[in-house]
Amino acid sequence: MQLYNTLSAEERAQLIDEAGKERLTLSFYAYAKIEDPQKFRDELFIAWNALDALGRIYVAKEGINAQMSVPADQFEAFRDTLEVYSFMRGIRLNVAVEQDNHSFLKLTIKVRHKIVADGLDDDTFDVTNKGIHLKAQEFNNLLEDPNTIVVDFRNHYESEVGHFEGAITPDVENFRESLPVINDQLQDFKEDKNLLMYCTGGIRCEKASAYFKHQGFKNVYQLEGGIIEYTRQIKEEGIESKFIGKNFVFDHRLGERITDDIIAQCHQCGKPCDNHTNCANDACHLLFIQCDECQAAMENCCSTGCLDTIHLPWEEQVKLRKGLQVGNKVFRKGKSEVLKFKNSGDLPTKPLAKAETKNIRQKISVKKVLIGKAEHYYSKSKIAQFLIENKELSVGDKVLVSGPTTGDQELIVTEIYVNGGPCETAKKGDQITFELPFRIRLSDKLYKITPAENA
Repeated sequence: MQLYNTLSAEERAQLIDEAGKERLTLSFYAYAKIEDPQKFRDELFIAWNALDALGRIYVAKEGINAQMSVPADQFEAFRDTLEVYSFMRGIRLNVAVEQDNHSFLKLTIKVRHKIVADGLDDDTFDVTNKGIHLKAQEFNNLLEDPNTIVVDFRNHYESEVGHFEGAITPDVENFRESLPVINDQLQDFKEDKNLLMYCTGGIRCEKASAYFKHQGFKNVYQLEGGIIEYTRQIKEEGIESKFIGKNFVFDHRLGERITDDIIAQCHQCGKPCDNHTNCANDACHLLFIQCDECQAAMENCCSTGCLDTIHLPWEEQVKLRKGLQVGNKVFRKGKSEVLKFKNSGDLPTKPLAKAETKNIRQKISVKKVLIGKAEHYYSKSKIAQFLIENKELSVGDKVLVSGPTTGDQELIVTEIYVNGGPCETAKKGDQITFELPFRIRLSDKLYKITPAENA
């Protein structure tokens, strides 16, 4: 009986590309009393692994919190696996605004003490005694009420790139920090103000609304389904968006654009920008905002120190990071002193710039075909080495280099060296090199991009 992953992320990505099927990125949560979380976890893994469902899921005695990628043709079968449990019957599944077949590449289900860490130790606190749920238009209406206080229950790096107009955006690093901070700020408004709250998908507000009712607040409301469901409703119903900017998401995309307003700055040069990235130095992985120009100049690094590090021989890099604990600190380190234009807490409400409007049917009008994998990058000469594993690659072809840290980088191949010499066309089995203005990693894949009608 298989209860854990047997494929690497790279192997799974290749299988997804070879299958050529569309996948749906979605999220859901449910608070419930689960007597045996480990047994529940194993049951879910068996059922979801059979459907090729992937994602990051936490289960605890208080419920389940899931962000997932599911094959589109298995969507109803996946929903059936939820209907087995009474507390998940008819549950709302928040489907992402933007779809990416590689949003999750493993099925990871972990048993935790709580599905949302809150730092609370109070047996009298009932998480099911929640606030009133509001749909998008209802939320907008209450926002306009002068007697309303709206609070963003996300972290500083989330609210920095997008938030609701007029919202309190706590300068916190995690959910458990936000509860006492907001409680202290609002002590004088328990009786006479509408406390309106929101988060990404609703799970943090579900607990926060119950907490503030427990603290004596009378008029507590929350955005049903969070920003994800709000976005779906405003698009389908033609409702004005009171949310400006991007919605931060916790898969490799790191953001979904809700409006074309850019309210954040590149943390290195100050240019209007709201694209999060992780530092290319494997001993750092700092989460920060970086524009295309700084990404090219700094080779996806957050500082000159990290830039120097990635140019060292790999063995020396491994030695330097020995003993360092990165893990979940990638988000907390977002306040690093190396970031000169980092903003937290009081955030701008007026856009700094507008994002370029992209063709929303772009994924339909082009096709990418996996043709190879990264093998090496020569930092000093900026030369990338790939192994061609499928089809051919010729001078003039448009390619996509893609990876968890590298992101998606498109370019036209102007020169190819095959097995050490110049060549017009590389074939399956050839080891090739060509110039790249950015560093690649062993997890990166090489795709050939062609118009769908010619594919």
